[in-house]
Parts: sequence; C-alpha cells; structure tokens
Amino acid sequence: MITIAVLLCTVKVLAIPANGPKIMRIPVTHRAARLHTGPDATGRVVIKNLENAQYYGPITIGTPGQKFEVVFDTGSSNLWVPASNCTNCGLKPKYTASKSSTYHANGTAWNIRYGSGPLSGYLSEDNVAIGGLSVTGQTFAEVTDVKGLGPAFGIGAFGGILGMAFQTISVDDITPPFQNLLAQGAISDPVFAFYLSNEKKPPLPPLIKGELIIGGIDSKHYKGELFYKNLTSETYWETDLDDFLINNQPQTVNKKIVLDTGTSILAGPKAEVAKIAKLVGAHPFLNGEFTVPCGKVASLPNFDWVIGGKTFTLTPDDYIIKDENVICLFGITGIDIPPPAGPLWILGDVFIRKFYTVFDYGNQRLGFGEMA
Repeated sequence: MITIAVLLCTVKVLAIPANGPKIMRIPVTHRAARLHTGPDATGRVVIKNLENAQYYGPITIGTPGQKFEVVFDTGSSNLWVPASNCTNCGLKPKYTASKSSTYHANGTAWNIRYGSGPLSGYLSEDNVAIGGLSVTGQTFAEVTDVKGLGPAFGIGAFGGILGMAFQTISVDDITPPFQNLLAQGAISDPVFAFYLSNEKKPPLPPLIKGELIIGGIDSKHYKGELFYKNLTSETYWETDLDDFLINNQPQTVNKKIVLDTGTSILAGPKAEVAKIAKLVGAHPFLNGEFTVPCGKVASLPNFDWVIGGKTFTLTPDDYIIKDENVICLFGITGIDIPPPAGPLWILGDVFIRKFYTVFDYGNQRLGFGEMA
C-alpha cells in the first residue's frame, strides 16, 4: 500500500554526526575483489523487499544467536537493535543479554540522529553473525527509544540498522561490523555489493529477492563491465556528480552525492527538489513528498545523472512509485543536510535497484553495473 511506502520513504536519511564527521584517511589493503559466483559462498545475505520501500535482511547477535531483521545501511556506521527494555519498540524482536553466553556489558549511554530523528539507548558487546560470517566482540547499541523513526518502525519489517559507512562517522568511534570482519580475517577482500530487487519484476531464481555480497561481487547481477568512480570522502559513500539533466537540459544542483541503501527514494536540498518537482508537474503531498497524476507518468521526462563522465538514466518507471495507479509518488524528497556533511544529494534505493552497486572499501571507490 502506498501509505506504507510514504511512511518508509524517508524513515532513515543519513546518520548526522553531532559535531560533523572526522575527516581522515583509513589505511586499507588495496587489492582486487574476488568474484564469488558459487551458491555456497560465504558472506551472502538475502535482502528482502517490502513494496520497494524497505530492504532488509537477517543477522544474529549472541550465543545462541538471537535473530534480527536489519537494514544494511550505507548511510550510517553503527549497529543497533531494540533492547529488552525498549519503551516503544512494539512487538519487534528484542535483544536479551541474559540469554547470551558471549555478552559483555558496557552500559555507556548512546544517541544517534538520523535525518528522520533521534534514537537513544546504551552500548553492549557480543558476537554478531552476518551471512555466514562472524564478528567476535562487536560493540553495538541496545536502543530503548525509537521515536525518531516515527510510525514507520512499528509498521515496517525491519528491527534494527547495521551501518556500512566509514568509521569516521560512527557515533562514539565504534568500529563498524564490516571493518571488524576485515580486521578479524573473516573476509580478505575489502568490498561488498548490493543487488536490490524490484517488485515490478520477477525475482531471480531460486526466488532470491535481493542479495548483499560481503567480501566480493557477483557477476550474475549485472551486464557488461562495472564502471568505477573514486570516492571524494571516506565518511559516507560519497563522490561527486558531473551533471544532472532533465530533457537533456542541465539543472543547477549540488554536485556532492551519497549512495545510501538506507534511504528508499532520492533526496536533495529542498529548494532544488521543489524546483525539479515543479518542472515535471509534481504536487506537494505529505511529509515533504510529492505526487504526480498517474495518467501523466508516461509523459514524464528521464532524469540523467552524469557521474565520472558516464550517464545513468532513471526513467519515470524508475522514479515514480505507484499504488495500483491510484496514487503515484514522486520518488524524490527534499531534505537539507547541514554542513559540513551537506548540502548533498542522496541516491537511495530508487537508484541502487536500477544499477548494481559495489562499495569498494579497499580502493575507496564505487562501482556501478547495468542490472542483469
């Protein structure tokens, strides 16, 4: 239902460090990623899809493992799940420290602010398993208050967030799980890649709706060669935009872009988004969203994102979210990210499900492939 899609579209728009990100180079080993193609390769996580508005997959925490469905989020760097004493987590699975033989108490108060609002809780340590890979002694947050995510958390399918951006923006400078996988030798190739499914199309056999590969890439998800673009900052997965065109006409937009699997649509500075919405005939709706008349979708223009000299085209079918042709949601919202992180554009799931996206930590670059 479009009601759910609207609520979830901006549920999590980047984690915003309170004092801005710490900028520094991260020493990593530069090597080519191995190509994992076998069905039994480790580091594979099935990514489920809730109405093209929320992508999530399983992890376990503790011994024995307590299961949680989390958003694997390239727009933040911390792992959190509901605590057993969460005040407003509803029926979501909650972590119970007393049930884990590998739990270590920490107790430090912890707070994070996303674009959608704040969360709070306290820190703990335990083992975390992700797609057949294990991290020992991962520091994570037990959240006691999720009001910053609004009603979307209660009605959505996810029950936590696992951040996959850089440690430079991690609250309390906690090492993210992916970097711990590298440090502990669980993987040797410092790369991960997302295939996000599209509910408009049938899933790949054997009915895998989507997939996160940790420690490699999978050529079956894209056609031809991958195109790579170097990062401009090791904070978010950030690079720069050459140009943005509508009907082949360049538009004046901010050139800083972030690839964020935790944001369902696209987001940009409010003034720029309002101008684009007006240009294509979109009308204000709820919570900063816009709609377009469903009968006019076919006549809407393509959006061309030029990155590193290569054009990535989103058609109206890509950036319009339809609810059985009753409501057609414009897949771009306005949000003003404050300096020093912003202003910027967020290329969320609307973009990533069109283009297979590789997050190459070892070479500080992003890779894109045409979806197979």
